[in-house]
Amino acid sequence: MPRVSTALPRRDFFARSSSALLGTSFANLLAQDGLGGVSHHAPKAKRVIYLYMAGGPSQFESFDDKPKLRELNGKPIPKELTEGIKFAFLQHAALKCFGTDVGFKKCGQSGQMISNLLPNLQKVADDICIVRTLQTDQVNHDPAHTFMNTGTAIAGRPSMGSWVTYGLGHIADDLPSFVVMRSGPEGQPIPQTAWNAGFLPGKHTGVEFYSSGAPLNYLDSPAGIKRSTQRASLDSLAKLNQLHHAEVADPEITTRLAQYELAYKMQASVPDLADFAGESKSTRDLYGVGDKPNGSFGSNCLMARRMAGRGVRFIQLYHSGWDHHGGVVNGMKSRCKDIDQGAAALIQDLKQRGMLDDTLVIWGGEFGRTPMSQGSGRDHHTKSGSMFMAGGGIKGGITYGETDPFGFTAARDPFHVHDFHATALHLLGIEHKKLTYKYKGRNFRLTDVHGHVIDKILA
Repeated sequence: MPRVSTALPRRDFFARSSSALLGTSFANLLAQDGLGGVSHHAPKAKRVIYLYMAGGPSQFESFDDKPKLRELNGKPIPKELTEGIKFAFLQHAALKCFGTDVGFKKCGQSGQMISNLLPNLQKVADDICIVRTLQTDQVNHDPAHTFMNTGTAIAGRPSMGSWVTYGLGHIADDLPSFVVMRSGPEGQPIPQTAWNAGFLPGKHTGVEFYSSGAPLNYLDSPAGIKRSTQRASLDSLAKLNQLHHAEVADPEITTRLAQYELAYKMQASVPDLADFAGESKSTRDLYGVGDKPNGSFGSNCLMARRMAGRGVRFIQLYHSGWDHHGGVVNGMKSRCKDIDQGAAALIQDLKQRGMLDDTLVIWGGEFGRTPMSQGSGRDHHTKSGSMFMAGGGIKGGITYGETDPFGFTAARDPFHVHDFHATALHLLGIEHKKLTYKYKGRNFRLTDVHGHVIDKILA
């Protein structure tokens, strides 16, 4: 009886307040599931475009030239470097130096060394910061993808894009805040946990767009359904869900409402987004595309620029096929050809539109490759890898970190995944130690209990 008498006033309270709840703005209800614009300091970047090379691109054919490897090609690598280090496949093999002569040259006024497999990126050398000492904790693909994207190898944690949208909120109201697109040949599968919201409210999960044809299914309403009829149905559905929310206070109800409303608005916004006809011929030629998305990496890069201009907060473009355990030279030639024009065009296009200053562009994979051979390929490697960053408060025309003469590990300025996350959040105006979410009694964050902002690469 005491429980009944306590519950009735509570139920009565919700019933009486439901009409007031229905009168509140839809936006206020939906805003409950995020911090919605927390800035701990003035941001340099408003948005992120993350060019993710899935499979682990080889730094020795892209951004880390090692003459010593060519000099000692086929000879044993020093044991003191490799002793006690875990590899994916080379644990019991004879570890021999593998130097390939793809050719590097000094580029731009900065003189950064970039592979001849990337002739277009060579032209933007003064706009990018090359990191040569990327380090991770995971040597196999799935946990390495998870670690790079969520800061932990434990599946089910929020992705970087989800943390960013949770902390900073929406810019656009007719497109998702976090969009993912894929391109490239069939290869090592990319787990969708890489863009999942984990224990954050579900609306912070990345939305995957198709890279050719219509970006999403069901953009057109069924035959006979008018836009006004659809609007009226959504309004009625919102009222029912708001009544339910008043009873149970389940945050996923607001997520569901937000997704219904967003889907309705996207029926108008997405077809225009995917129509390249409005772009100048010079812009389309820059990316190497036509009037419509064609599934290529260059096409996805143009879509990313268009999304960035329309207020999408975090855009992640996955390009697969970089896992070269054999035929690394030919494999890198093919993959670099896939992405070189589009990646360089994106930086040039953002710059000429005045958007590069507040857009953080990132290029990299889940780990690097070994300086030792695995036949004609290279094994996974956690101790060194290369990536680059541009715009959004990054100092262009510099190289951060230096590996030893064999390229095995950092000789100077290591750059751990946690440091990468801390630095990216800092550029967005977020103190990585303060962006937390309480789950199961603990305050979680993207960088866990690690990470340092790397001031040397900041403009």
